[in-house]
Amino acid sequence: MRERSSLDASLTISRLSIYARVVELRPPSYFALAALIDGPLHGYAIVRRAAELSDGRVRLSTGTLYALLERALAESLVIAGEPYVEGGRQRRDYTLTPAGRAMLAREAAQLAHAARIVSSRLPATPGVVVA
Repeated sequence: MRERSSLDASLTISRLSIYARVVELRPPSYFALAALIDGPLHGYAIVRRAAELSDGRVRLSTGTLYALLERALAESLVIAGEPYVEGGRQRRDYTLTPAGRAMLAREAAQLAHAARIVSSRLPATPGVVVA
């Protein structure tokens, strides 16, 4: 295995910093993180809350949820609590971090801005038909 040079490490850090600013959250990730705005939730509660917030448009599968939670944990967007048992099931609560809240706020602002632009253009071009 090759040792990483300090140049490799700085390139990786730069790439991750750029990645975090440029990539938009997809609806499943956006609504899963949004589910945590009001406080910690366990996995199944995140699934239910994301469906509520999206008016049923986002239906997270268990695999999708835990994959996105792992990424969010790795990026310090959420933290995981200690496992506990409730109703005979092992659960773990996830909490949105300040970094996760900030990312969600940026994404919400970008989505709102995009919606304003598109909404303002629609009345300006009422007769345009794309074939």
